[in-house]
Amino acid sequence: MRAMVLARPGTPLELRELPVPEPGPGEVLVKVRACAICRTDLHVVDGELPDPRLPLIPGHEIVGVVEARGSEAADGPGVRLEVDRRVGIPWLGWSCGECAMCRRGQENLCPRAAFTGYTRDGGYAEYALADARYAFPLPDRYDDVEAAPLLCAGLIGYRSYRMAGEADRLGLYGFGAAAHLLAQVAVHQGREVFAFTRPGDEAGQAFARSLGAVWAGGSDESPPEPLDAAIIFAPVGELVPAALEVVRPGGTVVCAGIHMSDIPSFPYRILWEERTLRSVANLTRRDATEFLEVAPQVPVTARTRTLPLAEANRGLELLRSGEVEGALVLVP
Repeated sequence: MRAMVLARPGTPLELRELPVPEPGPGEVLVKVRACAICRTDLHVVDGELPDPRLPLIPGHEIVGVVEARGSEAADGPGVRLEVDRRVGIPWLGWSCGECAMCRRGQENLCPRAAFTGYTRDGGYAEYALADARYAFPLPDRYDDVEAAPLLCAGLIGYRSYRMAGEADRLGLYGFGAAAHLLAQVAVHQGREVFAFTRPGDEAGQAFARSLGAVWAGGSDESPPEPLDAAIIFAPVGELVPAALEVVRPGGTVVCAGIHMSDIPSFPYRILWEERTLRSVANLTRRDATEFLEVAPQVPVTARTRTLPLAEANRGLELLRSGEVEGALVLVP
């Protein structure tokens, strides 16, 4: 199979010919049809996340078809993963099921967890392996390219949305792949969305308004009224105090990314009055099953742009430079 491989962090991916992997116990072999490019892939490739598996095939927003089952492969969430079943493979690729976190239903915090495209090979390839417990049947409404961004931008965005609580006025910082999907869910559920982009990004602000945002402006601006909650998707620590400044007393700021630059010091007064600052880590199978039920009801529509697998480096550079509206998707 062809695969884009990271030999070491900070270097371009290499196009290689590799053997098609064999599914082990509990695994399924998936023929990849599409894999979206996520900002977390950038953090892995750039060396901002420590200790990746090397050499590594990145990618964790995978859509494909089951080609083979390993021995004792467990059923997927509510559906047996037979050969030819179309599935999605997300960031959280394995958990032990035995530790205190897993027993509490917090498998996203399992200390032994494995992550697709980070500590196990991902979907920048023609084939990928997945733990059958973490491969999710996909709604028929979406074609392969449309479904790919749902597997991380959608799932992590949805978990962040849940953590934001019952926010009537919701701010979204960084209007990229995740925010443009989540905004559609929030508007569908009657929330007011306030979109924050890079200062001067008029195209991004117009895009947000086209999806129902009641206000869109730069991250250096204040919205016309206090927010009930804000979700920060951009990996910029300076946005934390900015978001706290515009959230009402009792409101919540959620940091949705797996990596963020250092948060600068800020005065206690902007956290006081029972404001909450929290992070979101990974996802759970519950997040996946819930969001994949909600998405077709809205319906959530992903704005996508496709690239061939061999142009993965170009896609990463486009994402790094902020030249992407919606999501980029690699097609083998």
